Amino acid sequence: MPISLTDLLSAKDLNLAVRGSAAITAVPVQWVAVTELEDPSPFLSGGEVVLTTGMRQRTGAVQRRFVESVHRAGALAIGFGTGLSLDRVPGPLLEEANRLGLPVFEVPYRTPFIAIGKLVADALSADHVEQLHELLSGHQALAKALLSGRGLTGLLNDLAEILGTEVALHQYGAQVFSTGTAAAHTEWHRVPIATGMRDRCTLSVAKPFGHPDLIAYAQSLISVELNNQARRRVSERAVNGQLLDDIVAGKLTGQDAVHRLRASGVSTDRRQLTLLVEAAAPQARLLASLPLPPSFRDAVCATCEDRLAVWIPDGDPAVLAAELGDYLLEAGIPAKVGVGGSYTEPAGLRWGYYEAKEGLLRGAAVNEPDRLSLASLLMASRDVPLGDLAAEALDPLLAFDEAHDAELLPTLEKYLVLNGSVAKVAQALGLHRNTVRYRLTQIADLSGYDPAVTADRVHLYLALNVRRLSA
Repeated sequence: MPISLTDLLSAKDLNLAVRGSAAITAVPVQWVAVTELEDPSPFLSGGEVVLTTGMRQRTGAVQRRFVESVHRAGALAIGFGTGLSLDRVPGPLLEEANRLGLPVFEVPYRTPFIAIGKLVADALSADHVEQLHELLSGHQALAKALLSGRGLTGLLNDLAEILGTEVALHQYGAQVFSTGTAAAHTEWHRVPIATGMRDRCTLSVAKPFGHPDLIAYAQSLISVELNNQARRRVSERAVNGQLLDDIVAGKLTGQDAVHRLRASGVSTDRRQLTLLVEAAAPQARLLASLPLPPSFRDAVCATCEDRLAVWIPDGDPAVLAAELGDYLLEAGIPAKVGVGGSYTEPAGLRWGYYEAKEGLLRGAAVNEPDRLSLASLLMASRDVPLGDLAAEALDPLLAFDEAHDAELLPTLEKYLVLNGSVAKVAQALGLHRNTVRYRLTQIADLSGYDPAVTADRVHLYLALNVRRLSA
């Protein structure tokens, strides 16, 4: 700490004597200014002890103005050197100082001003060295937290301990870390953390706190660690995505799938809820690196087909899906969440994935699981060439629509949805009934399947659903 005014006045060998009635406090002395100017205020910044011999203060009015200017500048005290121009501290100066509450002390002739300045400078230098030492120790402690494997949590816990307060970290509008529960009236000092992502990452430090210079270093370390975490998430989710794709495709089954899932953190002994997140193209790329809310800390994520798949053990599906949906919206990523069933074993995870994927087709923000359709069940068995069968039936219609803008495929979809009612299709599409019948004839001719025949209608319905689920 810098030397206080109390300690300065009681320093041995200086023989300083307090004059006047102003109270002497233990406020730190920031500097010593020596001046003979009548108005030194332009050259003072506050917190100084002002030393003078009064050589130019020949009248009481000048002495009073001198005290007033020193007080106005925020100085702590006046040291008056006697034995050179005056043998004692002049009365008008003392009277004005007493009125303003500004301490005055006498500096005897045998005590040079430089001795007072050196004492204060040495104290300031020692304090600066101590602060640098504490700052360096803080830097080492925070860096060690990361390098020792304790990660971001260890770093933030150590930061809170060094600062002597609570800290919290927010990302994408959600609190991802906190050292404790602060009172509602707590005032926070908030600093942004640069991550290169639009995540509104903020470090919050509860006031009051010590070692403020350490926060800038903590900012840089947190930024580095968050970027490292994002890169690890992208890599891990890509690897898990390949695993998910192999399981969904039926390439990985049985104990091989069980062992691979366990290696990725998915226990097939517990029920795993499947959530599937789908975002529009501009935001879809963010899903690979997006951190999840704290309640998803046990979840395993995978990126597959530009979607984010989340496996999480146990929990209420509706609550978890709603929380994830709200979190994505707060993060600025409008997305849909499809909810699959909760299953064990790799085959169950495959079913859960298709349930969630089919749920996304309903288009709501959160789509809870429904009965798995026959098309989805067939899709879950990749050894059936459904894609080829669907293409055989629908590709001629797509080609004809592109060439002639005939809208055969939309007509077929509407016909199947409305249970084969030509009248309802005509009303829904604003067409004449004969036009609808003509399009249905074209569909039968081009695809080889007649929508009016039950078996063919089922085939076309499955083909359309396979096409949608494969998109």
